[in-house]
Amino acid sequence: MKRAAAVALLSVSLVGGAFSVGGASGQEARPDPPVLRESSRDFPKDDLLEARILTATLQPGAASPWHTHAAPVAVYVIEGTITLEFEGREPVSKKAGEALLEPINVKVRAANHGQTPTRVVIFQVSPPSAPFLTPTP
Repeated sequence: MKRAAAVALLSVSLVGGAFSVGGASGQEARPDPPVLRESSRDFPKDDLLEARILTATLQPGAASPWHTHAAPVAVYVIEGTITLEFEGREPVSKKAGEALLEPINVKVRAANHGQTPTRVVIFQVSPPSAPFLTPTP
């Protein structure tokens, strides 16, 4: 239970944005409201879990290979717009300042259909031996 609370706190701090600092007024630093709050029963449970934080840049017209994830992946868009295309589901687009939680075991790919580069931060918690993604045909 403590591990789940730590993962949730790390997720909120990563996806929740920067701290607002009061500067000369002496106010406390506080996080902005969460960008994403989504519950899931799919987070892994194991004796040892690893937090993975990655960044990626998708150039205009670029797309990742089709793949699946064994553990949920949170994606926060820093710049541009990303479109997640899912097998058997409607695509989901998110723009800078927005986030989403990718479902597990669903065939997905990320694409940039815009005219400018898209930059994202990707966060996943999983057992250290688990691959970040599994390519699919």
